[in-house]
Amino acid sequence: MPVTAAPRRAPAVVVHRRAALVWVVALSAYAAAVFHRSSLGVTGVDAADRFGINAAALATFSVAQLAVYAAMQVPVGVLLDRYGSRRLLLVGGALMVAGQLCFALATDVGLAVTGRVLVGLGDAMTFISVLRLVAFWFPGRRNPLLVQLTGALGQLGAVLGAVPLVALLHATGWSTAFLVAAGLGATAVTMVAVAVRDSPDRGVPAAPPPALALVRRRLVEAWAHPGTRLGLWTHFVTPFSGAVFALLWGYPFLVQGQGLAPTTAASLITLMIIAGIGFGPGIAQLCARHPFHRSALVLSLVAVTATVWTAVLVWPGPAPRWLLVLLVLALALNGPGSMIGFDYARTSNPVHRMGSATGIVNVGGFVASIVLVLAVGVVLDLATPAGHAAPTLDAFRWAFALQYPLWALGVVQVLRYRTANRRHAAAQAAEAGAAPSGDPGQ
Repeated sequence: MPVTAAPRRAPAVVVHRRAALVWVVALSAYAAAVFHRSSLGVTGVDAADRFGINAAALATFSVAQLAVYAAMQVPVGVLLDRYGSRRLLLVGGALMVAGQLCFALATDVGLAVTGRVLVGLGDAMTFISVLRLVAFWFPGRRNPLLVQLTGALGQLGAVLGAVPLVALLHATGWSTAFLVAAGLGATAVTMVAVAVRDSPDRGVPAAPPPALALVRRRLVEAWAHPGTRLGLWTHFVTPFSGAVFALLWGYPFLVQGQGLAPTTAASLITLMIIAGIGFGPGIAQLCARHPFHRSALVLSLVAVTATVWTAVLVWPGPAPRWLLVLLVLALALNGPGSMIGFDYARTSNPVHRMGSATGIVNVGGFVASIVLVLAVGVVLDLATPAGHAAPTLDAFRWAFALQYPLWALGVVQVLRYRTANRRHAAAQAAEAGAAPSGDPGQ
């Protein structure tokens, strides 16, 4: 009887080193995606001047980018389960490079919007691909920390997209700055091609992609689990305030509304990003130590953000510098807080439908961000007095007040699906004939 050779695996130490290399390179690709995504945030004022547009028209740049990102999350999740992380990272990186090239050369709104659409399309393929690599290359106990580290350290790309990009733009001009951005993206794509593989297994033929019917069934199963929907609403309610601030409207608010110098405003946004990197591991540890109280943490983070925003918006006149620092520190909690949504996806779904579940969750925050980006632009145009070249502080106050309905909706839905997830966990425990040891929806 012939003997079938066992699958060949590399020694454990080599696997660990390779896993670290794969994660670092994939993280670099995500950081590049964040850089591309946020590059409009500190160049919005320059973009309005370059293309001769008002606030609502400027908002369409970000809306186009975010709308494509959000719309592609579920399809990308399906593609991820079918084709793997490496292919999607390569295609996504190439699309973002093409988008930045369009933006660099654009002299009219149409080509500029096309560039942001390509950036959004490529960006949509990146983060969840990195999360899938984490799930395949590392043991489950390390996932919460690595997911938080991925989300936090990836924001280093936004650091490059703040003060350095502003300095480069003002020193070399629009086209050169965005051509450099495209070059950084091309470097990240090359690194992925060389170093990233989907699985640590060696010597085993790649499994054929699952049939589309099976992929659709996994998508339906992921959506049916209340933990996935709890993750979606967690991701809806936590990140949009910080995301909109960093992606487009924070810089104009600080410069035009609060009267700060451009470099000071960019420095505050950089502080927000760096603080978020620091907060991420702490939030991950809280989730790991208290997995049955994750939603309480989510609600606390939302309350902190809303409270500080209220203080800024009701302050008579421009807010003092210390309060603006407090605001960006509160907003820095948003990104790490949104990662809790992906932790719900991970603990509610088996690994073979991780892509679909993660894509569903990732829709939440970007839908909320789209709504707020566009609404802020419209309100700024409506509330800015005739004859004013830039929005007033009062116009920004009315515009940012639109956050409160979104917070209210998100909190209600988190509470709703927390209850549904509790019932689901209790039903599963009853079927197993054992009392539940804890509640993943708490």
